[in-house]
Amino acid sequence: MNPEMEPLVTTCGNCHSPMPRDLRFCRNCGYRLGEGSAEYTETVRFQNAPPGTSYANGPASPFPPYAAPVGTMAAATGRKIRKRCGRMSGMTWMFLGLLIFFVAAAGFTAIVRPIRQNIRAEIAKAEIPRSYAGVNSFDTTEGGVTFDNVEPPGSPADKAGLVGGDIVTTFDGQTVTSDDEIMDLLGRTPVGKTVDVVYVRDGETKTTKLTTVSREEFDRLTRQFNNRPEGKGRFGINDNTDRVPIPGTKMFGVKLDDVSPSLPADMAGIKQGDIVVEFDGVPIRTPEELTSRIKRALPYSTIKVIVMRGTEKIEIPVKMGRQT
Repeated sequence: MNPEMEPLVTTCGNCHSPMPRDLRFCRNCGYRLGEGSAEYTETVRFQNAPPGTSYANGPASPFPPYAAPVGTMAAATGRKIRKRCGRMSGMTWMFLGLLIFFVAAAGFTAIVRPIRQNIRAEIAKAEIPRSYAGVNSFDTTEGGVTFDNVEPPGSPADKAGLVGGDIVTTFDGQTVTSDDEIMDLLGRTPVGKTVDVVYVRDGETKTTKLTTVSREEFDRLTRQFNNRPEGKGRFGINDNTDRVPIPGTKMFGVKLDDVSPSLPADMAGIKQGDIVVEFDGVPIRTPEELTSRIKRALPYSTIKVIVMRGTEKIEIPVKMGRQT
C-alpha cells in the first residue's frame, strides 16, 4: 500500500481505542502499539491542547493536559498501594530503630547513673589529701581507738614509739572515742604537722609526739622496706599465736602455740606455750606486732626476746634467719 494512503489512525489491540498511528503506547490503557518516534512529538504537540481537541483525521482526545493514561495510572497506583500495605517503608524502620535506641538508652542510664555516682563519690573521697600516722588501721575500743601494729618501719607512729595494742585517747588535743573520729582528725591535720598523742599501754597513760606524713611518703617507706636488700627476718613460728593477758599484771603478750623445729626460735630454746612480751627491745602486745617485728629484724642478726614461761620471765638471744 502507498504510505501516503495509510490511515492516520490505528486501533489499540487491548482496549480498542482509536489512537494516532505513530504512537507506541495506547494513551488509554498503556498497551504497546508498535515502534515509532512520534510519541514524544505528539505528546509535546498536544500537551497544551484543551480536552476534546481533535487530532488530524482522528477523534477528539479524551484526556486533559498532562494526564497519564488511566490504565497506566491505575496500574501504578495499585502497585504502590499494594507495596505500602505489604511492608513498612525505610523511614518507618528508621523511626522504630531510633525509638528503641532511646528507650534502651534511658533504661541503661537509670541503672548506671546511681552506680556511677557512687564510684565518683568514692574516688572523690579517696582523692581528698589527708595525713597518715603509719598504723595498719584503727579500731574503736573502750576508752579510745587502738590498732594491731605499726607499719611500715620509719613511719610516724614507729618514730613516736607506739606499738600495736596501744589505746589512743587524745590526738592533737582532741578526745578520740571512735575510729571515725580519728580518721576525721587525720583528714583535717596538715601533712607534716607535729601533734601530741595521749595513749594508754598496760594500764598506764603516756604522751608522745607524732609528725604526720603524706600518702606519697607513706608509700615510699613501704616500698623501701619491701625492697630492702637484706631481706626480711625469719623466726620460726607459725600463725597459731594468741593475745593473752599476763596474770597479776595489766599487760598482754603473745602466746606461741607452735614452734617449728630446727629454725631460729627452736634452736635458741624458745618453746611452745611461751608468751612473748618483748622482741628486740619493743613491747609485744599483739600477734600482728610480733609478726611485723620479726619481718623487720635483720637476717642473721642476734636479737633479744623476752618470754613468760609460767611465772618466770626469761631473756633468750635468737639469731634470726632469712625469709626466702
